[in-house]
Amino acid sequence: MDDLGDDSFDDVLAAMDMPTAPKQSKVEAATKSAETGTKIGASVSSTGGAAKPPPSNPHSIWVHTKQRGNPILKSILNVPLEFRDDIVADYVVGRTSCILYLSLKYHNLNPDYICQRLKTLGKLYELRVLLVQVDTPEPNNALKSLTRISLLADLTMMLAWNAEEAGKIIETYKQFEKRPPDLIMERVESNPHQKLVAALTNIKPVNKTDAVTLLQIFGNLENIANASEERLSQVMGLGPRKAKKLFKTLHEPFLSK
Repeated sequence: MDDLGDDSFDDVLAAMDMPTAPKQSKVEAATKSAETGTKIGASVSSTGGAAKPPPSNPHSIWVHTKQRGNPILKSILNVPLEFRDDIVADYVVGRTSCILYLSLKYHNLNPDYICQRLKTLGKLYELRVLLVQVDTPEPNNALKSLTRISLLADLTMMLAWNAEEAGKIIETYKQFEKRPPDLIMERVESNPHQKLVAALTNIKPVNKTDAVTLLQIFGNLENIANASEERLSQVMGLGPRKAKKLFKTLHEPFLSK
């Protein structure tokens, strides 16, 4: 498939209202108003009508009725679904989070579809996920085009290689809706011993067991560095290949000449 023309997509972007994170989204405002019983002043419906009250179960995923029958729904087993026709996105997984689903096969046949969806979505939602199911044998050109669209339209693009994986991605977004971001951040060890273990395991193919064994035998990193390659190879579980790589790494100059 040829890439989407620059002019055509730029025209769509020019007509779009991009999301602004500091402001409260229309979806969040509508939900809070419904909870307090006040009149909803902003609508999340593409037709401009009043939004329906939020579902009785706050843990459910809102699914647009047009997605009914999509095979990916069979893989969403741990989160309840609520079908609605008053949402613009395909799936709403949080007050400020939504997902647009796109099959690459469909995108190849209808390349303007996603641009029109984004124009309709406007500035609703702060986190907007483009979930792409890769169901074509040659996806590179299409993915290149969609990557560009995602960058320009402030989308997070996620790839799924089958319907089951796509459903699990949607389910996971909902399950982690209120989880703190540090759950997926790298944990920095504070214990000196654990720091040494982590440093040694950065040397491929030394694993954690090898690192612990080395520290038990030699006591510290200085003694490991001063050991000969032959001595390192005698460490149980290390062997000549790992010993050679470890010795070479520890004796390489920090700066190449």
